[in-house]
Amino acid sequence: MPRDPIQDATPDAIALARALLAQPHAALAVTDADGTPAISRIAFGTSPAGPLTLISNLAPHFAALAANPACALLLGEPGPKGDPLTHPRLMLKAAATFIAAADPARPALRDHWLATHPKAKLYIDFADFAFVRFTLVSAFLNAGFGKAHRLDPETLL
Repeated sequence: MPRDPIQDATPDAIALARALLAQPHAALAVTDADGTPAISRIAFGTSPAGPLTLISNLAPHFAALAANPACALLLGEPGPKGDPLTHPRLMLKAAATFIAAADPARPALRDHWLATHPKAKLYIDFADFAFVRFTLVSAFLNAGFGKAHRLDPETLL
């Protein structure tokens, strides 16, 4: 039987994954209304409530998440040099939950979001914008050639 090339988490892998979680944007994969995959770049952040984003109901991925909350996120960018596939990236499988405007947790999330995404002050209070929390299902870190790790979502947060 072939050896599984995916390694268990190590302290270094967990630290790298947590650093990737600190990025202000991510790629979000959803299933569109026609059943096909779609991907968007979104603002991304973490909070005491977990990973989240702020999106407009005018965006196609808003409707896609409302219809089917299963999604995936990709964090990590290629560096300025070298093969892009050698740079670390983190893939998260998740379930999306919309946070209602009247939710008592929203003011604290708003304050936290603005502390890390200050330009959102221009639109954060528009009626079409909502916070979406991502409940992690699984995490996979590709830290470069021969450095792939399965990570426990609870360990990351």
